[in-house]
Amino acid sequence: MKEKKIKKVFLNGAISADFIAQSIAKHALKKEIGAHSIFLGQVRNDLIEDKKVIAIEYSTYESMAELNFHTIREEIIQKFDLTCMHIYHSLGLVNAGEISLFVFTSSVHRKAAIQACEEIVERIKQSVPVWGKEIFEDETHRWKKNNV
Repeated sequence: MKEKKIKKVFLNGAISADFIAQSIAKHALKKEIGAHSIFLGQVRNDLIEDKKVIAIEYSTYESMAELNFHTIREEIIQKFDLTCMHIYHSLGLVNAGEISLFVFTSSVHRKAAIQACEEIVERIKQSVPVWGKEIFEDETHRWKKNNV
């Protein structure tokens, strides 16, 4: 069996609505697909110890994380007989309200697409070395400096 190439998962900054829309539109030509499932992880403006989160700064060991994503991808495609799967995760600063994780699964039938999408998100949270550092309202001097 031919070894599959490790796909790039990380994008700098937030994942835009345009990027998501273009990803969906590209699948219109794949007529064997009967269902898509999408998960969008959005940064919340949580209150932690009375401080409001205004952004999250994501970091990772990229080569290790890419390998973890690749393993998840290959196992899930086979387990659920998916037609297509895409995973994108942000690195760097992502403001509250913006998207930091985009998981997109496609299959012949909806149940496989939905179950696969859910399992991917759970496995990412459990095993992929991606860290998020909350940036608080009172740290705006640091945030503005990095967001210029």
